Amino acid sequence: MPPTSRALSVAHGFQPAARPRPAEPSQAHTTTVEVVVPVYNEERALPGCLRTLHARLRDQLPFPWRITVADNASVDRTFEVATELAAELPGVEVCHLDRKGRGLALRTVWGASEADIVVYMDVDLSTGLDGLLPLIAPLASGHSDLAIGSRLAAGARTVRGPRRELISRCYNGLIRLTHGARFSDAQCGFKAARTEVLRPLLEKTRDDAWFFDTELLLLAEHNGLRIHEVPVDWVEDVDTRVDVVGTATDDLRGLYRVARLKASGAARVALPRRPAPAAEHPDAVLAPDTGRSRFTWEVGCFVAIGIASTIGQALLYWLLRGWWPPAVANLVSLLVLTVLNTEANRRLTFRWSETGVRRAHLGAGALFVLGYAVTSAAVLLYRQSSPDASTGTETLVLAASSVLVTAVRFLVLRLAVFRRSPS
Repeated sequence: MPPTSRALSVAHGFQPAARPRPAEPSQAHTTTVEVVVPVYNEERALPGCLRTLHARLRDQLPFPWRITVADNASVDRTFEVATELAAELPGVEVCHLDRKGRGLALRTVWGASEADIVVYMDVDLSTGLDGLLPLIAPLASGHSDLAIGSRLAAGARTVRGPRRELISRCYNGLIRLTHGARFSDAQCGFKAARTEVLRPLLEKTRDDAWFFDTELLLLAEHNGLRIHEVPVDWVEDVDTRVDVVGTATDDLRGLYRVARLKASGAARVALPRRPAPAAEHPDAVLAPDTGRSRFTWEVGCFVAIGIASTIGQALLYWLLRGWWPPAVANLVSLLVLTVLNTEANRRLTFRWSETGVRRAHLGAGALFVLGYAVTSAAVLLYRQSSPDASTGTETLVLAASSVLVTAVRFLVLRLAVFRRSPS
């Protein structure tokens, strides 16, 4: 049974339509859910969406719920159709915004919601509703903070054209490459969040359009929130309002803006901390908390990354040496592998650290100068002492000097660059 209706804030022309008051729930307080459907010129698709969604929630969702249609300044009869449906279907509400934008609609309605969990889905219902309860359940239990439907996770099934498939995979690959994101599908129109942790994130979001989803997820992951992924069934509806070229351009600008926000430290928000992991069994035998396991991980991971970086630099140097003199080939190979090495260590070796991207790469930059000086000196001195030496032998000298630089690099990174976060 849906929960009681509530007053909605007025922001950006946000005006609720007249609606009936649903009956009071007879059960004690439990997790409440608000499902938001943002629409723009959807008078044709809206009736089928609301009737289907309403029936599914009424028959299968075991939580008090409400549906809110967020009209994004439609210029057709969408608002009138939504109002008529709200009068017909208990638990459906309508609000109107005087500016267009899915991100604006979600930020406004979610920010005013009194529900414990807020959800949104696209009006075309491309995402199968069988995924709705799995989306909400980990949030209701408190296990996760956000939940997203994913068309790219293992077990997902999609029916869509090759063009949209390629664009989606390239965009999500770009997010992982530039931000180290661990979620697989940023743009699927099927997401949920616990209101408690969502509100501080909404204050940091700036995008009013399609990049809002990506921005929210990047901020959530940056602040250590747990994101749950649900493999979904997804069938493409070709009646779309998305401008692919314009959206792609805005997304690239958004990725750059969020990267700068994270690098400056301004992306951090005050959130309730989860308790540290603890054994459930009362008689569990736990390892002593000495910090030795973390140090072992750091050394092992750093050594593995260092070996891979040394091999990579040697191979790149060997390839470039055919065109360029030793100093230039060494500079380029060392620069490329330093950037890759720093990112690998930031994300893996020192993953407990709170050090941001800017501090990590500035510290690595200073070490780059040292490494370049040492390795270049070693190669040049060797060339002077053995003018007839082969490129292969010269490469071995470079690799040996890189091992020394790597050891110094670990000590400086661990003691000076990467700060320890509280345990």
